[in-house]
Amino acid sequence: MVRAGIITGFGINADEELVQAFRMAGAETDLCHISDVIEEPGSIHKYHILGFAGGFSFGDHIGSGLVFAHLCRQHLKQELSRFISEGRIVIGICNGFQVLVKMGMLPNLREDWTQEVSLIHNDSGVFEDSWVSVECSSRSPCIWTRGISRIELPIRHGEGRFICGDSAIRKSLQDEGLIALTYADRNPNGSELGIAGITDRTGLILGLMPHPEAFLVPQNHPRWLRECPPSGEGLKFFQNGVNYIKGKI
Repeated sequence: MVRAGIITGFGINADEELVQAFRMAGAETDLCHISDVIEEPGSIHKYHILGFAGGFSFGDHIGSGLVFAHLCRQHLKQELSRFISEGRIVIGICNGFQVLVKMGMLPNLREDWTQEVSLIHNDSGVFEDSWVSVECSSRSPCIWTRGISRIELPIRHGEGRFICGDSAIRKSLQDEGLIALTYADRNPNGSELGIAGITDRTGLILGLMPHPEAFLVPQNHPRWLRECPPSGEGLKFFQNGVNYIKGKI
């Protein structure tokens, strides 16, 4: 059985949605509070998949995901590094994406967990809450986006503007195909290169600002009565993750 652990904690509010997503995709899924994981870091190895959910961890008081990222880097870096080296997979959505980049787990080009990119305040100056079209790159090694070309997903964030530390990092993301998702019709937050999500070189880690876990059934879509898609298209991300693991165990 594929097992997924969803890391939750103070201020996280999309954890139950992420649990539901993995359960619908066929994984046995648990909620894991960050305090309990820090107390027993090795507990993450009970799982094949880790999910970092959206929300406002620690109120985003000194920056979105920053406190959560610091705790993970200080207490879990060794176990998370081992987790990935063993071929297990990670997804971080919205605040979870912010956590992954600020702890240096993504994109980790230098392989030393130095923070290389960030997610900052939307250039609109307002909280963005809408649906957007995103495109998934066929060049990306990301296992989570396989078979997905274009999809509509909801966004809900105030700090979703993706920026690179320098031009060399930007070039590496482009040249190595690590830009997993881009905004298709409009760039809602002013992200560089329209980036909505990135992966690491292994393709096992995905961070993205849109919320696939919020589109699991047709009724989640605002136009479901008119267009009535056969299923919630966001579920495909989680089915990809679960199917990848099934092929490895």
